[in-house]
Amino acid sequence: MSTPENIHTEFHRMLGRDAKEAQLKQRGHVFWFYGLSGSGKSTLANALERKLAEQGFITKILDGDNIRSGLNSDLGFSDADRQENIRRIAEVTRLFLDAGIVVFTSFITPKRELRAAAREIVGVDDITPVYVEASFETCAERDVKGLYAKAAAGGVKNFTGKDSSFEAPVAGDPDWTITTDNQTEEESLNQLLEKVLPLIKNS
Repeated sequence: MSTPENIHTEFHRMLGRDAKEAQLKQRGHVFWFYGLSGSGKSTLANALERKLAEQGFITKILDGDNIRSGLNSDLGFSDADRQENIRRIAEVTRLFLDAGIVVFTSFITPKRELRAAAREIVGVDDITPVYVEASFETCAERDVKGLYAKAAAGGVKNFTGKDSSFEAPVAGDPDWTITTDNQTEEESLNQLLEKVLPLIKNS
């Protein structure tokens, strides 16, 4: 996307990301949690943030429902609105990344093309997609927000996994997979910590 006429960016005069990371004594990185509603995305992101905070890391969680209650409150769940939702949050994520912060996002992000768009905006070397895998049946049993019951009754349109498809990663994708169907939250968290820490420690 080209820069609009009469827009003169100031990025070149600002304190750079390297300086921010040196100040924070960490490396900024984006961990893009995605999966069905109720799979455990937000639960794991919150638990991981607390563990990292204990070790002195500066982090930020960007949660789908929180963002849709404010910044993206004008968007629905059509394909076009989902695309704009991801575009906006990827741009916001990049701002936090430029400040040297470790970012966790929690968005369903059901299509591969949406995840590819987020990687392009953030930068492929700075983002790790994390697929929080749980079956539709498991998520429906949990139904932590009551959405599955509403969807079954026809009260939620374009519900992912029911009316709107979800595309899991395929062989060759760079995504991590954390399966919450058959392991505890603590097991999932420990699995994540082993992978996350090497990427954010300032060597």
